Parts: sequence; C-alpha cells; structure tokens
Amino acid sequence: MYETIAKVNGDVTVNGHAPKLDFETFRNVINNELTSTSKTRHSINPATTEPNAEVPVSTLEDVDNAVAAARKAFKPWSQLPVEERKEKLVAFADAILEYKDEFARLLTLEQGKPLSQASGEVDMATTWIKAFSQMNLPEEVIEEDDERKVINRYTPLGVCCAIIPWNYPILLACGKIAPALSTGNTLLVKPSPFTPYCDLKLVELGRKFFPPGVLQILSGGDDLGPMLTAHPDIDKISFTGSIPTGKKVMESCAKTLKRITLELGGNDPAIICEDVNIEKIIPKIALLSFLCASQICMMIKRLYVHEKIYDKFLAALVEETKKFKVGNGLDDGVFVGPVQNSMQYDKVKTYFDDIPKEGWKPAIGGKLPENGKGYFFTPTIIDNPPENSRIVTDEPFGPILPALKWNDEADVIAKANNTKTGLGASVWSADVERATNMAKQLEAGSVWVNSHFNVAPGVPFGGHKWSGIGTEWGTNGLKAYCNSQSMWIFKT
Repeated sequence: MYETIAKVNGDVTVNGHAPKLDFETFRNVINNELTSTSKTRHSINPATTEPNAEVPVSTLEDVDNAVAAARKAFKPWSQLPVEERKEKLVAFADAILEYKDEFARLLTLEQGKPLSQASGEVDMATTWIKAFSQMNLPEEVIEEDDERKVINRYTPLGVCCAIIPWNYPILLACGKIAPALSTGNTLLVKPSPFTPYCDLKLVELGRKFFPPGVLQILSGGDDLGPMLTAHPDIDKISFTGSIPTGKKVMESCAKTLKRITLELGGNDPAIICEDVNIEKIIPKIALLSFLCASQICMMIKRLYVHEKIYDKFLAALVEETKKFKVGNGLDDGVFVGPVQNSMQYDKVKTYFDDIPKEGWKPAIGGKLPENGKGYFFTPTIIDNPPENSRIVTDEPFGPILPALKWNDEADVIAKANNTKTGLGASVWSADVERATNMAKQLEAGSVWVNSHFNVAPGVPFGGHKWSGIGTEWGTNGLKAYCNSQSMWIFKT
C-alpha cells in the first residue's frame, strides 16, 4: 500500500490526514506558514527553574511580513458571512478540546499553575470562543419615516494585535481571538516572553480553520511589543498587563492613533460585614485570595473584616489556608504553585523582606520555603497592618494578603476606593440590600455581592481609573473591535 504524501499549510500530511499537533517544537505562524528565526530563546519552568524549549525571537522583518499578510487577508475575511466565521471559531474551539490534556500540561510547565487549574483554563477558553460565536451586533434602526431611515451599524477595524500576559495565556488569548475574528478583523497575537508556548500551539492549530493571514503569532523578546505598537499598519492593540507597561503601550499607540483596549492591574478590596456566615464563606475567601498563587488581576488583594468578627474570621481563614498545598503544579494535591518568573519572584520577595522591617504580624506564613528550587512562596496573611503600608497600597501579585479591621461603612468604603486602580471589588453580607447599597459606592469595573472574581464571556469586563481603558467581552467586547457607522438612507 502506497502512502500519499502532500503539503497542506506547510505541514506534511500522510494519506490526507494532518499529523497530530507536536507539543515539542515551537514556531511562529506567519501567513499560515510555520517559521523560525536565526536567534532563539527559551523561558523557564517556574517550579524547577529548568529551561523550557526554544522559541523564535522575531525581528522587524517578521513583523512587517505578518502585518502585510494580515492586511491582505482582511478584506476577504471581513466579507465572509459572519456565520461562516463563527463556524470556523467553533471548530477551532472543538479542536482545542481534543488537545485539552496536552495544553493543560504545557500550561503547567510554562506558567506553573496546578494541572487542575490549567485544565480549567482550557475549558474556560473554549467556552469563551463558543460564547462569542453566539453573539451578534445587529444593525440598529435609530429612526425611520417615509423620507429616510437612519441605521447604526458596526464595521471591523482591520488588522488588530493582541498582547497577552503570562498569568492566563490561553484564556486571555482566546478572549481576544474570538471577538476579533468573529467581527471580521484579522489578528496578530504576541504572547508574553515568559509564557509563549501554549499560544504558539493555539495559533498553529488555528491554521487548520482560518485562511492565511487571518490569525498569526509572533514570539519574541522585550523589543517585540514596541515594534507592534508603533507599526503604522496595525489598527488596534488589545493589551492585558501591568499599569506601567499599559502606559507605554498607550503612548506608543497615540503616535498612529491606534484604537486601544487596556486591561491593567488592580488592588481589589473585599469588605466583610459582621453578619456573614463565617463557616460558609471562608472557603470562598481563601480560594479567591490564593488561586493561581494570587497572580490574577481580580483576586482579593485587600481584605476588610468588621471588627466584631475579625478575630474569629481571621482564625478560620488561617485554618482554611493551612489546607493549601504548595508545590510543583504537576504533583497531586497542589493548590498553590510558584509565581511565574524570577522578576515577579523578586518583587513579591520584597514584601516578605518587609515583614520584620515594618513590624508586620503574619497570621500565617511569612517565611520563604526552605527548598530553594523554584519560585515558591508560602501563602501569607498579614494581621491588620497600617493602612498606609506597602502591603495595603500596592498590588503584590503574589500570595501575601493584608487583613484589616473596620467598623464604619462610610470609612471602609472610602478606604476601599482610596487607590488609583479600580478593577474589581466585593461586599459580603447576609443583608443583600445593605451589601448592594455598599457595592454601588465602590469604584471598580466589576463589583460583586457575596462573591468575587466571577467572570463570563457575555459580561463586559474592564477597569476604572488606572485599571484600564475600554472593556472586553460581551457585546461591548465585540464593539471594541469595530468602528461605529451611522448610515443615513434617504428614500426619495
């Protein structure tokens, strides 16, 4: 029996079947071709500090080639019926799920989060893609009479670029891919240099479903982002990351008047009222404080507990936190993995170093693990530090949490709002009306009552103040990839 060998999208196929996706080698995707570069680099497994595989270091020539391919692909892709674009996205999501185990393991190796959390991220990512495939931006008739009709409609921007952070590289990539492509744009993905691997494989897999130039990816170093934000033929940048970098992105994009969406950092407060059921909510509070080693922009970062229940609440939280196993995300039972990279480790370590210097009192933790391998911290709760201390005013983005007392509603709301950030906030109380009234006074893009960190693909997500510009997800997220067009149609 003879084997028929052919090339499809640059891959060798046997008997018409594409080979199984290889999770050992990593290349750029430019115009649906797998490409590499003369210079390569690698990131580090944060649990072991051992090197991961080599990835490309893209050049300005690679950027120009990818942008040219995206520009060429834009018109035919935008003219494809929207339902056909959505069908391709759904097929893409199904294909990701076929490799769920491989993506989850790779995510743990590059990001550090426990395997169960990595698997959950893959599920969320595909849920997001499919949800966007159910959303629409219909034309809206603003007014109509015998003389004229006025319509508001939305048209795609063109060539867009998604800059992805290192904490949730799969979910946050797919959360940009789906709305960008479904609205008719082409998209160039730039993964974090710390976590390029899963995103490279996502886009490599996408070649099976999207025409050349529609979805591309470039891996690179610290100079790649500025090349993209400054490029004159990119129409929009969607950036998720830190506030300082977000400011640089905005400054660079201003030179070519690019559209931007910025999802930046937060210092989320959670206000616990004196009437809560402590036993019921403690598991939620602990999880929402230390999930993903607290490397989530909307984790609880400041915990305000009413003084009437403070001691009892803190004791219960300490006991719950003791249950969290710290270690390599591939090991059974681990809940808290390492922080993702040495830069972040060094930043978080400064807060641990300040514990004796500032006289902070750890209710639990406070010391570095004795095993020096990997970027690990023991989950730590600081007992009622001063309101003006760094652990309260900063966003550590690591597993160290200040718990603070309060006794006056107006005062605690003022303290919760006393920050330049405003991403998320929550109020917890048995009196839902009271909690809702308090929550309405919080200055944040997402506010929860008796919960925290709930997100959904159909719900707009964005920050107030320095936590961002614009929103992602929901129909707002679709509109962020479109121009608004008012069309006046005169009938005679």
